[in-house]
Amino acid sequence: MTIYALSTPPGRAGVAVIRISGPDVLKVWKGMVRTTAGGAKKGKQREQEPESWKMHRCRVVDPISGNLLDDGLVVFFKAPKSFTTENVLELHIHSGRAVISSVLHALSLFPFCRPAEPGEFTRRAFEGERLDLTQVEGLKDLIDAETESQRRAALMAAGGVTRNRFEELRTEIIHCLAFVEALIDFGEDEDIEEARERVLKLIHIIETHLADSRRGEIMRSGIRLAIFGPPNAGKSSLLNFLAQREAAIVTSIPGTTRDILELSLDIGGLPVIIADTAGIRKTVDLIEQIGVERARQLVKSADVALCVLSLPDIVGDNESQSSVRIPQSVAPLITSETYLLLNKTDMVDVTPERINCIRDAAGAAKAWAVSLTTNKGTQGFLDGFAGALLKRYDLMQEGGTNQNEPLVTHARQRVHLENALQFLNAFLSYQPNDVVFSAEELRYAAQAVGKISGLIDVEDVLDALFRDFCIGK
Repeated sequence: MTIYALSTPPGRAGVAVIRISGPDVLKVWKGMVRTTAGGAKKGKQREQEPESWKMHRCRVVDPISGNLLDDGLVVFFKAPKSFTTENVLELHIHSGRAVISSVLHALSLFPFCRPAEPGEFTRRAFEGERLDLTQVEGLKDLIDAETESQRRAALMAAGGVTRNRFEELRTEIIHCLAFVEALIDFGEDEDIEEARERVLKLIHIIETHLADSRRGEIMRSGIRLAIFGPPNAGKSSLLNFLAQREAAIVTSIPGTTRDILELSLDIGGLPVIIADTAGIRKTVDLIEQIGVERARQLVKSADVALCVLSLPDIVGDNESQSSVRIPQSVAPLITSETYLLLNKTDMVDVTPERINCIRDAAGAAKAWAVSLTTNKGTQGFLDGFAGALLKRYDLMQEGGTNQNEPLVTHARQRVHLENALQFLNAFLSYQPNDVVFSAEELRYAAQAVGKISGLIDVEDVLDALFRDFCIGK
C-alpha cells in the first residue's frame, strides 16, 4: 500500500512537505503533478518517469477534477535509493491550512493510497534494512533533541556510530564462538583457552559500558535537579531566574510553595528537569506537611540536588569564619554530592574563604554566593554549575568534541547488554570439556547484542518504538 503524510509541523510557514511512499507513487505523480504548461491541459498526463533526485517546479492538481491546488516543487526518489527503500515522492507546497488540507484530501481520492501511521515511514526504512534499531532510536531522539548534548548523542546513533560499536561487540563474540566450535569439530584445546581470554576482555568492556551511572539515559531524558532548602531562602526566585519568567509564586510568607513545580531547561547544553520544592521546616499545617515530605523524597531520588540557603540566616552578623548555622531541617539532606547556592549577598557580604567555610561545614560538593534580587554573581553561578554537571557526568569537551560519549542511551539497550554479560559469565563457568554447553552460552550472548540493533527478531519492541514517532516520519 502507498502511504502519505504531512512531514513538517502543521501551522503557518513558508513551505510544507507532504511525503508519499510505496509501489504506486508514479501513479500519484501522473495524477496530481504537472511540471509543464502542456501537461496541465485537461486530460493530458505525463507518461515518462520523472528524473530522480531532481527538484521540479510544478503545479499540484486534483486527480479527479484537474483543478489547481497549489504551485510548488516536487522531487522523486527512485527505489531503492530513498529513505524507505521504496519509490518516494515529496510535494513541497505552501503551508497554509487550506492548501495542506486540499492536497491531503486529493491524495485520499486514490484507492491505493492511505494516510501513514505514526513512524510508518521509518519502520519501512527499518524493514528495508536502511536503518537498524539503534539508528531508528537515534533518529527519534534527534527529532526530540532540545539541548546540545542530546543532539550530539542522537546524531551519533542516527549516523550509525552506535550501531558499529555494538556490532564490534557482537562480531567479537561470534569469533569466540568460532574458536569453541572448532574445538567441537577438531578437538584443539588451545582454542578454548584463547576464547576464554577474549571473553574476559569482552566482559571488561561490557562492564565498563554498564558502569556509566546511566549517563546515556540521563542525558537523553534529562537530569532531574531538585531545588530544596528552608522557607524564604530563594528557591522559587532561583527557579524564576533560570526560567527567565515568573514560573513560581514568590512571597515573603513561609510555606507559599507547597507542591512540586517542574520545568525543563537547558543549562550549559545539558537537559535539566528542575523541580522547585516546598520549604523544608517543621509545620503543623497538614497540607504543608505533605509538601515537605514530598520535597524530602524528591531530593533523595533526584539525580542532582541544589540546596538554597539564606546567608543572613546561616552566618548572621558573626564575623567568625567558623560560625555557620546550617538549618537542622535541611542538614540531613545535604551530602557530599549536594551543591549549595548561598543567596542574599546584597544583605551579607562574604569572602571566597567564607563561602568555602560554609561549604565545608555543610559537607557539600560546591558552593556559590549570589543575590537573586540584584543578580550579582548569578552568571558565575550558572557557568560554574554547568561546568560541575558536565564534569559530574563525564561530558567535558575538548576542542568542541565530546571525548567520552556514553554507548548506552536507552533502557532497552542496557537490558540486552546485561543479558549478554550474564551469558558470557556463564560461558566462563563451564569446564573446558563442556564445549557444547559453553558454545550455546556464546550463541545466546551474540543474540542478546544482536537484539540491540535489531539483527535478531525483536518484534515485541517494534510497535512501541514506532508508535512514538510523529506521523510524517
